[in-house]
Amino acid sequence: MASLIKTSNPALSAKTFENQIAVTGETMTLQGTINKTGLLIFCAFATAAWTWKLALTQPAAVQGWLLGGVIGGLVFALATVFKKEWAPATAPLYALCEGLALGGLSAALNRAYPGIALQALEATLGVTLVMLFLYSTGTLRATPKFAMGVMAATGGIFFVYLLDMVLGFFHSGVPLLNSSSPLGIGISVVIVIVAALNLILDFGFVETGVHAGAAKYMEWYGAFGIMVTLVWMYIEMLRLLAKLNNR
Repeated sequence: MASLIKTSNPALSAKTFENQIAVTGETMTLQGTINKTGLLIFCAFATAAWTWKLALTQPAAVQGWLLGGVIGGLVFALATVFKKEWAPATAPLYALCEGLALGGLSAALNRAYPGIALQALEATLGVTLVMLFLYSTGTLRATPKFAMGVMAATGGIFFVYLLDMVLGFFHSGVPLLNSSSPLGIGISVVIVIVAALNLILDFGFVETGVHAGAAKYMEWYGAFGIMVTLVWMYIEMLRLLAKLNNR
């Protein structure tokens, strides 16, 4: 267990598989994790489509569902992280809540910038496929040095986000984080790249869990961890495209 690769995804931290090794019964498989990741994506799409449609008929009602999705997603994410054996139930609930939030957010931005939601979705899918190809061919692997670099970058990004949120209470913020200037766009590009590199860590960590013989329910937990990264990357794609459209 000491050889497990660390990841900066909080859902797939260094201690994720501690005490989760199957003693009897079925164990975690790579194909099972892939299948469950697909199911979580489907759940998110289903609720996102619902809030998207609601935005076309009752725009004022979307904000409540968006906020509920954010809060529900956070609650179910924390429940999944702290009670991994609950993942078969809490991971789909997390995906459903995130879909509500992402559908509302996407609809709002799509009204301001027509076509941005589809562009962000296509970009997220494209980057994910590229990362999967690079990982499967061995071009990028989750080595300790690679992991440390991505972890440091991700930690720095979330510190800036936290600072921006705190400053927001004082009607301020981190200027370059929200700027549509060339430097602001460059920062968003870097954040998207870091989010994409987190997928390499997630793929490597799930594969390590499979080799370690983790319990079957950890397939849901592994899928949940990948879903967390995909949600982050999609939001960053929306932010980047919004900045580009603002110029």
